[in-house]
Amino acid sequence: MHISQITAYHVRIPLLKTVKHASFTRKDTDSIIVRCQLEDGTVGWGEGLPREYVTGETIDSAMTLLREVNWQKPLAGKIENIEDVIDRCNQIQLAPVGTGHRDCFGNSARCALEIAILDAITRACEKPISSLFDYVEGVSSIREDFEKVQYSAVITPCGTIREIYRALKYRYYKFRHCKVEVGVPGVSDTNSLSRIRRVLGKKCDIRIDANESWNSDDFVKKHDALKQYGISSIEQPVPHEDVSCLTEIRKQISTPVMLDESLCSFSDAENSIENQTCDLFNIRLSKCGGIIPSLKIAVLANQNGLGYQMGCQVGETGILSAAGRHFACSIKNICYREGSYDRFLVRERLTEEDLTFGYRGMAPALKGSGLSVTIDEESLSRVVQSRESWMINP
Repeated sequence: MHISQITAYHVRIPLLKTVKHASFTRKDTDSIIVRCQLEDGTVGWGEGLPREYVTGETIDSAMTLLREVNWQKPLAGKIENIEDVIDRCNQIQLAPVGTGHRDCFGNSARCALEIAILDAITRACEKPISSLFDYVEGVSSIREDFEKVQYSAVITPCGTIREIYRALKYRYYKFRHCKVEVGVPGVSDTNSLSRIRRVLGKKCDIRIDANESWNSDDFVKKHDALKQYGISSIEQPVPHEDVSCLTEIRKQISTPVMLDESLCSFSDAENSIENQTCDLFNIRLSKCGGIIPSLKIAVLANQNGLGYQMGCQVGETGILSAAGRHFACSIKNICYREGSYDRFLVRERLTEEDLTFGYRGMAPALKGSGLSVTIDEESLSRVVQSRESWMINP
């Protein structure tokens, strides 16, 4: 197998509704879509969502990194087997070392490229993309196949009436887990959580995501005001620059802390374990650099007794939903699964298949080759802002 061409698209995906949290408010999303074509005509697709407030990337910097990469190394030449393609993907590093950015800079572009390559190769081998997980070092300790998995609900600040309506809907559809976004200026978190808890009932697992909106001075006070509503974890309470304060604060509170913006790379994971700044990781494929780096972070968490969830980013299309589904249905001990909101969130999901979760948040494993989805070329053409292609020498 030979990779013959790589094409990167800048796409702008309109959302069906405005999504608001403490770090950002968005009505659409700029994403990177990568197309990988093999010499025999097989095509694979990948997706990444640059977020400046997460990995430091913008859509322009992500496209620049792809434009400047040396495509001949490590992609040129014959790919012998799945082990070979994993080794080549491990060598992909888009951002130069020592640029002043964190080592997660370039991760969304890398994610799009890696998934496209893995999709193409596993399609050519007529195997699902999850079949290569067994070849990633250490993953056997957390591998387990699931026929179906359950996704979590999420409630973002949207006004009292809509908040109650969404909570009622999630209760009616029997969701077991719900994340509530907190920390938005002008919104009373205690009032919101009080309403949501009353509607969802005592049995629903409710966790909160502060999106870096708290600080070390008022952390314990804010926590103590909200813990009465039975929250199961607090996600990224403080800005990444202040994450070291969590070492001491965790000793003062009873609720587990989850890292998100401070958990974007393997080194972030190692540092959090060394400094004891969290109890759980939020692993999102795009911010963590793709499937293989995300698997390695999950292995590290498991080895060190930490929990981990499979997260998602607002505006993911069916491409990343499919990649997330393979991850969700192939890895055990995932405490929460987020994503597959396609039909409820994006106007263009880019895939012919609708991967949106169903009743109770349940969704089946994908069994086809590669990502197990077909790209809707007409849908893609409607959202493309620009594109660039590169030929790979045989």
